[in-house]
Amino acid sequence: MNKSTFIINQMDCPSEEQMIRMKLESYEQIKYLDFDIPNRKLEVYHQEGIEDIHSSISELKLGDKFIRSEKAEVPVGEDETKQKNILWWVLGINFGFFLIEMTTGWISSSMGLIADSLDMLADSIVYALSLFAVGGAVSRKKKVAKFSGYFQMFLATLGFVEVLRRFLMSSETPLFQWMIIISSLALAGNLISLWLINKAKSKEAHMQASAIFTSNDIIVNGGVILAGILVYFLKSKWPDLIIGGIVFTFVMRGAIKILKISK
Repeated sequence: MNKSTFIINQMDCPSEEQMIRMKLESYEQIKYLDFDIPNRKLEVYHQEGIEDIHSSISELKLGDKFIRSEKAEVPVGEDETKQKNILWWVLGINFGFFLIEMTTGWISSSMGLIADSLDMLADSIVYALSLFAVGGAVSRKKKVAKFSGYFQMFLATLGFVEVLRRFLMSSETPLFQWMIIISSLALAGNLISLWLINKAKSKEAHMQASAIFTSNDIIVNGGVILAGILVYFLKSKWPDLIIGGIVFTFVMRGAIKILKISK
């Protein structure tokens, strides 16, 4: 068995991992993929040559660099059932807060909450792709990814349009109480998710990537809470619109990554 090591410079979240997995899934000679997302490293355990595999990775244009090939044994995988149970919990928390923040965002006229809800949805989509795609055909996975990506892009575009409309036209100041309370609950939900992921002590890439994703969500939650505090002190809609625009940018970036998976 051979182990070929690559550095993937643009591999920094679960989206890139999914792109690579789906791209390489048709190669029967590949026996195991070991992702190290924090260090942007991929180890491919395979039989026969590496040329076609390297070519497929390069087609994704993620800044790959082949390091070396060497003889090695395929590592023993971790308990997938335990990992899936944790990811189901994380998926449920993210999707639940997507519904809660979307509803309260419209009620309170807060674009920050609406944008944060779509960020939660983006995470849910990535987790769902990881869970539902197991054992499925590549064509089916790509169809799901394409639909998810365009749907998320559509929602982000609507968000940008609404932020622009509220910038240019007179609109009411959002209810800062809802912004602070709901974002604090979402923050608690993400902290629980991060605790569950870290409790697993998994070295698997998708678990490590999930921890990174959740940590980023915690930062976004803090941003919405800060915007709510500024809305209160400044009696202005601008902090909410600014944080909303920033988070919608993250959502759009996530949609583009998901669409790359579908290619």
